[in-house]
Amino acid sequence: MPLGTDYAGQDCSVARALEVVGERWTLLIVRDLFYGIRRYNDLRKHIGLPPATLTDRLTSLIAHGVVARVAGEGARDEYELTPKGVSLWPVIYGLSQWGGANYVEDDKRMRYTHRSDGGLIRPDGICPGCGEIPEPTDIVIQKRSTADTDPISVALREPHRLLEPLRR
Repeated sequence: MPLGTDYAGQDCSVARALEVVGERWTLLIVRDLFYGIRRYNDLRKHIGLPPATLTDRLTSLIAHGVVARVAGEGARDEYELTPKGVSLWPVIYGLSQWGGANYVEDDKRMRYTHRSDGGLIRPDGICPGCGEIPEPTDIVIQKRSTADTDPISVALREPHRLLEPLRR
């Protein structure tokens, strides 16, 4: 019997969530939108996926209300997370911490700090300086590795807030 392509028939919130964000590349698109990467070509180049795949994933995320297509500078559309998409932050942060702790060297991991007091956000999402779990817009990110030389990675080396459009 062939393996199914969806989770139909499973009355489970994890299964329902995977229907929306469980396909390959989808969470990397969401991650990059948190990082402020908003243009189609920048998303495609930074993640390294074929145009048809990016179009398919963005179309699905838009249909599920996770992403919105918005007018960008000039005649270019851009993509941004909706409130539903922003609510995925704990998932993205948790995966980044788990993946970093198990598979990525510390000096190559993204740095997350609390904007208000500069505290380095702990793996559990809490700022040690104030004891709060900052909202995504109150988190400053900075790419620490200098190995990647593509324009997006270079721009991510400059500290900026999550969800703030990345300009290069």
